[in-house]
Amino acid sequence: MTGGLASVAQAIRATLLTADPRAKVMATRKIARDWRLGRLAARYDVAMPDAPARPDRPELLPPRLMPKRKKAGSDRAKIALLHALAHIEFVAIDLALDLVGRFGGEMPTGFTDDWLTIASEEAMHFALVRRRLRSLGADYGDLPAHDGLWEAASDTRHDISARLAVVPMVLEARGLDVTPAMIDRFTALGDARSAAMLQRILDDEIGHVRAGLRWFHHCCAREDRSPLDHWQNMVKRHFRGQLKPPFNDSARQRAGLSRDFYLVGC
Repeated sequence: MTGGLASVAQAIRATLLTADPRAKVMATRKIARDWRLGRLAARYDVAMPDAPARPDRPELLPPRLMPKRKKAGSDRAKIALLHALAHIEFVAIDLALDLVGRFGGEMPTGFTDDWLTIASEEAMHFALVRRRLRSLGADYGDLPAHDGLWEAASDTRHDISARLAVVPMVLEARGLDVTPAMIDRFTALGDARSAAMLQRILDDEIGHVRAGLRWFHHCCAREDRSPLDHWQNMVKRHFRGQLKPPFNDSARQRAGLSRDFYLVGC
């Protein structure tokens, strides 16, 4: 019997409307744990908000107004890079939660299993990066950030195939490309702690891209569509940027993302 249980959608909506970063992290972990233990009903009975709540800080700016990064190697440059990563991970929590709350009702239970696990991992990533920032005398919110990631969610709020095509298969896949260079940079600076943290995040993100690809294929199969053709159409319609090399072919291959997808138009 699940009638007396709170719905997973209610729990997700409440967490999306939680602005405080620490509270959002704790609530996200609780949703994943409660779902795994059968404490939330598989009901998708409330609408998701148009946008998640955000803390007063950081200040959110258009990408073109973001300040230029400091010279590589300085402490301020390290903090700026980690702060940008913290913001990406913070928004990624909301992206994973919104995906379940918005589209879980039309998908098999395994979809909710996967994306609540991913939401919990994104929350863990944010907590790790924030802890590292604090060890360097900074904190999340000290610098401005931009909200381009959530724009992608807003643009794909009515179509699960578009959301999967753009967010995990383009934006998160881009993280697979750029993170190894960040690891090398921190290693060269003698910052083994940050490098190890980034490697852990990279390993998890490969699984996130893999999940996005798997569920995109599921959507294509039920609609009798060619995954490659449909992905190309979704990206052309809903992705505002361009797919630019270099690509981390090995990490993308580990995620199951073949070159047939991302070399189109490059």
